[in-house]
Amino acid sequence: MPAEKSSAVRSRRPAPPRSAGRGSPAPRTLRGGVRRLYEQARRAWDRPLTAYYVILGSSLLITVLGLVMVYSASMIQALNIDKSSTYFFGKQFVAAVIGGALMLIASRMPVKLHRALAYPMLMITVFLMVLVQVPGIGLSRGGNQNWLYLGGPFQLQPSEFGKLALILWGADLLARKQDKRLLTQWKHMLVPLVPVAFMLLGLIMLGGDMGTAIILTAILFGLLWLAGAPTRLFAGVLGFAAVIAFLLIWTSPNRMSRLSCMGIIGEPDPDDGCWQAAHGIYALASGGWFGSGLGASVEKWGQLPEPHTDFIFAITGEELGLAGTLSVLALFAALGYAGIRVAGRTEDPFVRYAAGGVTTWIMAQAVINIGAVLGLLPIAGVPLPLFSYGGSALLPTMFAVGLMIAFARNDPAAKAALAMRRPGVRWKTMRRRVTKRPSGER
Repeated sequence: MPAEKSSAVRSRRPAPPRSAGRGSPAPRTLRGGVRRLYEQARRAWDRPLTAYYVILGSSLLITVLGLVMVYSASMIQALNIDKSSTYFFGKQFVAAVIGGALMLIASRMPVKLHRALAYPMLMITVFLMVLVQVPGIGLSRGGNQNWLYLGGPFQLQPSEFGKLALILWGADLLARKQDKRLLTQWKHMLVPLVPVAFMLLGLIMLGGDMGTAIILTAILFGLLWLAGAPTRLFAGVLGFAAVIAFLLIWTSPNRMSRLSCMGIIGEPDPDDGCWQAAHGIYALASGGWFGSGLGASVEKWGQLPEPHTDFIFAITGEELGLAGTLSVLALFAALGYAGIRVAGRTEDPFVRYAAGGVTTWIMAQAVINIGAVLGLLPIAGVPLPLFSYGGSALLPTMFAVGLMIAFARNDPAAKAALAMRRPGVRWKTMRRRVTKRPSGER
């Protein structure tokens, strides 16, 4: 009997854990850990202030890193024109300070005031773009007549402000028509949005700036898509724009040469139009994983044209390597995703159109610039937003970022979260809770 009892007890003992090689719960634990991390990230992203902090943080990081790279990439260019090595950096720093002030002002402005600025900004921008074409007033740089001289070393490119003006005016126009339920009719969706956009495109193309015209066209398509344009209407406008773009490229030898430089392989001649594209690839290829070091670029010593403007991403890849370029791409991806979140979660049609237009502008310009540096797209001559040298491009872009910050703050849940973080509100809440305690309770 004792032997039978001991054997029964042994049979009831739990079986020893299986080894890892025989289907242990280690894979289940790993999957559970990944699932928990995913849930934590999803909950963090769903917080009311996430978009606000992502837009603010990513835009500031891009701007600061851009200042560092402008200084590094422009040193040799400044010395070649008998200027101090900090010449371009100083101008960009002043523009960043002014742009930061504009971003702060835009982030604190109410939505109604942004809408009120739409028509005045459009009219002023059109006037300045017309003024550019007046002989003796407009300046020509790089074969493009699209600059105004402001005195001293400062110049202004009104077409950069045309992007912001089109977004604000187009968003206000579409929001008012949506309130009146007129966007279901084609004529109200197209008129006067498309004619005004084509007027801006015509003024830009008079100066020969094909790159800015492409960005403005992308903004127009973004607004039409957000307004719910039917597929046939969207395809018709896109086809018409494609025909115009083809004619403009076909009739310009310079644009044709840029188009032929896509995927260039080999060593082009210095007089060849593919010289810049080829040396942009060389700069990226020589960077490796972590780059040659900040300030140690070789291509910026005269081999790569425009290293601090259109091809600053190539110098970033050479000096900071793949890690640096992926960091820049991650910051732009975060900024774009946060902009999509702001546009998708609002109930205000103006906020949706304006946030979507700004996101389309920044993302399209970043893709065109980086694609040209990588040899995947033709060289359009557009700067990398918030990153490349150029005050005329930096100022409206930072104002647009402030616009998205204002929209993110205007969300009801974000307003409540910000109100709870104020010390006065927190103190009043605590005092109210203390007064409600029963007498005699400690």
